[in-house]
Amino acid sequence: MLSSSTNKSRTTMHHQQHPLCTRTHQIGSLLLIAATFFFTRLLDAPCNLSSNVSQHNFLGSHRLPESHELSIKIYVYDENEIDGLNELLRGRDGKITPEACLKGQWGSQVKIHKLLLESRYRTRKKEEADLFFVPSYVKCARMMGGLNDKEINQIYVKVISQMPYFRLSGGRNHIFVFPSGAGAHLFKSWATYINRSIILTPEGDRTDKRDTSAFNTWKDIIIPGNVEDGMTRARSTMVQPLPLSKRKYLANYLGRAQGKAGRLQLIELSKQFPEKLECPDLKFSGSDKLGRKEYFEHLRNSKFCLAPRGESSWTLRFYESFFVECVPVILSDQIELPFQNVIDYSQISIKWPSSRIGPELLQYLESIPDKDIEAIIARGRQVRCMWIYASDSEPCSAMRGIMWELQRKVRQFHQSAETFWLHNGSFVNRNLVEFSKWKLPVPLP
Repeated sequence: MLSSSTNKSRTTMHHQQHPLCTRTHQIGSLLLIAATFFFTRLLDAPCNLSSNVSQHNFLGSHRLPESHELSIKIYVYDENEIDGLNELLRGRDGKITPEACLKGQWGSQVKIHKLLLESRYRTRKKEEADLFFVPSYVKCARMMGGLNDKEINQIYVKVISQMPYFRLSGGRNHIFVFPSGAGAHLFKSWATYINRSIILTPEGDRTDKRDTSAFNTWKDIIIPGNVEDGMTRARSTMVQPLPLSKRKYLANYLGRAQGKAGRLQLIELSKQFPEKLECPDLKFSGSDKLGRKEYFEHLRNSKFCLAPRGESSWTLRFYESFFVECVPVILSDQIELPFQNVIDYSQISIKWPSSRIGPELLQYLESIPDKDIEAIIARGRQVRCMWIYASDSEPCSAMRGIMWELQRKVRQFHQSAETFWLHNGSFVNRNLVEFSKWKLPVPLP
């Protein structure tokens, strides 16, 4: 048996070899645990738009919320529940089909409607809805001869008069889509009836042709243009991007002159520098009409895709350029771009003053090293999913961005000049008739 002195000696030796845990050791251990937890979460995070570690490079400090963070509920009016709504969708004779309206600038009207019908945020109960969506394909119907301007105006007014919830809020909780450069001006009386409603449109400026713009940056939402489906499919695009070294031109402009100053200047500039700037005389009708595949083959053959304004400030070419991986150069001073709360456009595009279109522009573009061009293209490759009209359940899509924007428009309370409320929380009209007893059509301004 060991003696007491021997035990004490071994105990003393043990403490000398293994000193007691000090406060410094405890703090160090906590820091190590915290660092391990942080890096584990970082490595486990899904590689999507909202959690990308390089997010600050092009998305600023904001992010799209996760699906579970959105609490919005949207009611989509059925085409048969309101007299006249079917005409806004299919024309006066009912001959316009959604399939016929999917292509071109107005395709986003059809896609947004279809995707909202399938959305997890759709509700079939008006009383619990935060927002109400009014489906309409009027741009397509007008272009295809299904409706004229006078009919569009009359039908919209008739439809709105049958929406009690529109009158209850003064239209503040109703959503309309106008997918072309004309914006809400397709509805001639928009300023009287839907000037408080939420308008989804790619166009933010129409003051060049009218005394007032139908776009209000505080309530309306800029949406992406409708890019050809054959270019937005991930693994089966009709045209693949070219390596920079194989591109023939420094820059291109593919579009009609339309008598617009910026476009005419580019066409003249291409005549001075034909080896640097491609501006072909495009035919959009007849036997020489340029096919969609040929159009994108032209577009991908330059390092920079120039996007001047036309009849209005927005241009579909800006969105198309991301799918052929050329750097978009915006030559439209008043342009509004979508989802600016989460996208830093200075990292994925160039905006150049339209008043300085000339040799100076080409000199500037020529001075940009290929490595910088590749970096801009790489960042654009990560964000272009925001231009694709896919389900809002996708981590990155135009619908995800639209839902994020709509969530910010939701109010707890709505009022209008013709809505009143009593001590018991009931809502009444000017004649003190309770909301549940309002008779259609509802009086409009």
